[in-house]
Amino acid sequence: MTEKTHTRLNPLHLAAAFASGCLLTLMVHFNGMLAHYGNALFSSWTAHGTGTIAALIYLAILYRKPKGERQAKPKAPYWAYTGGVVGAAIVMLTSSAVNSPLALSGTIALGLGGQVIFSLIADFWGLFGLPKRRPDARDLCTVALILGGSALIVLVGRAA
Repeated sequence: MTEKTHTRLNPLHLAAAFASGCLLTLMVHFNGMLAHYGNALFSSWTAHGTGTIAALIYLAILYRKPKGERQAKPKAPYWAYTGGVVGAAIVMLTSSAVNSPLALSGTIALGLGGQVIFSLIADFWGLFGLPKRRPDARDLCTVALILGGSALIVLVGRAA
């Protein structure tokens, strides 16, 4: 990073990020199973329907506090509301890919490569309100290793 604006890493944040990756893999597998027995659109509708129910339960628990204790928050930018559309596309794409010769590991490996590359692009241009950050040699080395590992999983794993 070119700017030293971040504090030390909290181990709980690292564990949360790792756990979210594990849960993402589990979600992709479950959605792939739904797509296998139905189709990608059914998988997306089911995932987002159950997610909506879970979110409503969470919100009902979260907002049981008296109104006087809540703090006013600023409004989110308009583009932040498109996450559901992106999520629906992701569920349909991964549900199709996981049922292809890529299987679960290839889908996740290539997805990780796409996430890292898009994240570096978003950092570079400061997309979506992110601070601008120029990728350094370590970032490019990381991308090369992830893409190389993804190629091994997809190409060598397919031959096994």
